[in-house]
Amino acid sequence: MPGDSNGAAVRPQVAKLRTMRLMTAIKTPYTQDGNIDLEAFDKHVEHQIANGVEALIIGGTTGEGHLLSWEEHLSLIAHAKGRFQDRIAIVGNTGSNSTAEAVFATKKGFASGMDCSLLINPYYGKTSKKGIVIHIQQAMEFGPAIIYNVPGRTAQDIPPDVILELAAHPNFVGVKECMGNDRIKELSAKGISCWSGNDEQCHDARHDAGAVGVISVTANVVPGLFKKILTERNEALNKSLDPLYGWLFEEPNPIGVNTMLMQLGAAQPVFRMPYTPREKSKREAAVSILKAIGLEHCPAFGKEMQVMEDTDFKLQLNGES
Repeated sequence: MPGDSNGAAVRPQVAKLRTMRLMTAIKTPYTQDGNIDLEAFDKHVEHQIANGVEALIIGGTTGEGHLLSWEEHLSLIAHAKGRFQDRIAIVGNTGSNSTAEAVFATKKGFASGMDCSLLINPYYGKTSKKGIVIHIQQAMEFGPAIIYNVPGRTAQDIPPDVILELAAHPNFVGVKECMGNDRIKELSAKGISCWSGNDEQCHDARHDAGAVGVISVTANVVPGLFKKILTERNEALNKSLDPLYGWLFEEPNPIGVNTMLMQLGAAQPVFRMPYTPREKSKREAAVSILKAIGLEHCPAFGKEMQVMEDTDFKLQLNGES
């Protein structure tokens, strides 16, 4: 087996995951009654695979894992693995601010077939550095794990010394790092595999800061173009995506990507609350942005992108509402 930065042998599953440049934080689509739309999910994933995406994050922030019951969440992991097998890696977002819940979900996620977990430090009820290590290590026992550092959502950074301590675990794959390219460069120099968590920074993270790749929201919309900017330096292409980055993240994720995929027809116009669609003027701007980029790069499936009326969108509590 290949060696790790500390000289230890790397498990084959971990080594394989560390080669994957493009992972998409995949959207969870809904039917009109608020349940998960597996038909739309499968069609979207086929488009992802066809455009070079190597792994999916199931039930991440973009996939609204926080709005899914654990039964829904684990069922979607099982469905994705059963449907797509080894054509794409399945990374289940099974972290939690409760250690017991993270352990339960991660254990069940691997039993459901996922290839890797995505684990977060406790949010809202923050803990000490030692607490972060113990919290994550407990869930790392069940299989390969990517650590998710997103202080903008957790209100607590996982500093490099904590990441390095966690990296000693044989199931440690790397970190989805949202603290920017300076942090990625620091960790990469120490042998830590990093995926940028900031789409607008990922081109430079990959080509200048040492990142393996990105865990992306924007790749839901233009996966093939993201594959290009991660495979080869292309500053012009990356720059051309600036209006899309700006539009998608002007409101908290996943509001933008949900709205845009609904306009493209890749998902039914159904939101689980508290999310709501972007206003009509912004939807009109979205059409112009994607037409300039080229709808052939998007999961439009031969249809015209629609502005839609406010009344076209439906707001649901969940599949039982």
